[in-house]
Amino acid sequence: MVMDEDVGKTNDVERTQRTELQSFSKYNAQAASALQEERKKPTYQDDNEYADMDWDNLGFGLTPADYMYVMKCSKDGEFTKGELSRFGNIQLSPSAGVLNYGQAIYEGTKVYRKENGKLLLFRPDHNAVRMQLGAERMLMPSPSVDQFVDAVKQTAFANKRWVPPSGKGSLYIRPLLMGSGPVLGLAPAPEYTFIIYASPVGNYFKEGTAALNLYVEEEYVRAAPGGAGGVKSITNYAPVLKALSRAKSRGFSDILYLDAVKKKYLEEASSCNVFVVKGRTISTPATNGTILEGITRKSVMEIASDQGYKVVEKAVHVDEVMDADEVFCTGTAVGVAPVGTITYQDKRIRYETGDESVCQKLRSVLVGIQTGTIEDTKGWVTCIN
Repeated sequence: MVMDEDVGKTNDVERTQRTELQSFSKYNAQAASALQEERKKPTYQDDNEYADMDWDNLGFGLTPADYMYVMKCSKDGEFTKGELSRFGNIQLSPSAGVLNYGQAIYEGTKVYRKENGKLLLFRPDHNAVRMQLGAERMLMPSPSVDQFVDAVKQTAFANKRWVPPSGKGSLYIRPLLMGSGPVLGLAPAPEYTFIIYASPVGNYFKEGTAALNLYVEEEYVRAAPGGAGGVKSITNYAPVLKALSRAKSRGFSDILYLDAVKKKYLEEASSCNVFVVKGRTISTPATNGTILEGITRKSVMEIASDQGYKVVEKAVHVDEVMDADEVFCTGTAVGVAPVGTITYQDKRIRYETGDESVCQKLRSVLVGIQTGTIEDTKGWVTCIN
């Protein structure tokens, strides 16, 4: 027989045990949550620590750095606060706007390491503005300039051990804005995701810094008037793959595309803008909606003007290209790359290259500013340490 007093004691013990169990469970949940959050947070290494890489043999391939940045856009068009997380796969609905209608745009910028270890970004605000303009064309919301630049800085700093030593390459930063929400009918996606990831890279072309061999494409066009050729949209790049693959199988580095209407005027290459040099005049195709307004392009034009060259944006006839002294390409990925030959209608023309070329002079100044060996008097460089 159990007395009331004993029953009371038993209930007290059970209550105590339940309270302890609840506290223990709550502690475990908090600990697990804290651990999960801790795994998301970047562990910052010593400035002198590098990832285990063969820095002397970097190509332009994907070697994922440690962290990526993710930010979501709410239904009202406002981007919420983003966060860094470990690089990894993402989940998408099979009916996501990016998968069904290619509703996505991207950017590319680079982080350079100075000789003293400081990390430098080159004109990230211009990437932000270009993404906004592209997003407007593709009917997408976009991060503000401050949100974009801050996200790029966070990504770069979290992955600083992947920034190659000075002179060995750069950390390529890829911001991507895509329609991640599900949609079936032809309409804008109901949700958008902004992601940034990074990869250490070397030279874009397999030729390294050697001169390129280009082929003028007459069958396929890259963009048409009224389209989205001037936007860094994913829809602009898949269509060039067939022509590019064919050209590379014939030994060419890249393709020069002509205008879609008359097929007589130069547009750009598959992944970069093009410049034509004749005497002291440097010409480049005007951005009229079919050509991407490259940030490297814009910077090189300003450097060339500072050095006394006459820089002209115009419709560049293919005959002018074949009569030029020099031709070179510009882009975030390619930098400033000399062109050694161009083949057009079975006729191959060779161009001036080398240390005394206009291309090399402009490249030296640009790279010097980007890497901090030349004083940045233009406010193009941002230090993120």
